[in-house]
Amino acid sequence: MATINGKDIHKLVVACDAGMGSSVMLASTLKKQLGKTGVTVEHTPVNSIPADADLVVCHSGLAARARSVAPGKPIVPFQIFLGDPAVTKVVKAIQQGTDLNV
Repeated sequence: MATINGKDIHKLVVACDAGMGSSVMLASTLKKQLGKTGVTVEHTPVNSIPADADLVVCHSGLAARARSVAPGKPIVPFQIFLGDPAVTKVVKAIQQGTDLNV
């Protein structure tokens, strides 16, 4: 398990499978929650994770694919699109500048 500090996250990517629906809502929610932090939140297909992403958030069913597309990038898998504890931990780490285990 690796650790990244919330202060080191400048670009967060919400990776999805089809590019529509729930993950778009999650990206929008994260943009609002992280708006004052200066973190850029992008929504992208899991097969197109940008090289400059500092952290990738995706549904647990896509985590293995995300790791193969973006080796070495910290991946945070979640189960529930809105209100998942894993995503809440990401937001708190960024807002508070604390460590996040990924």
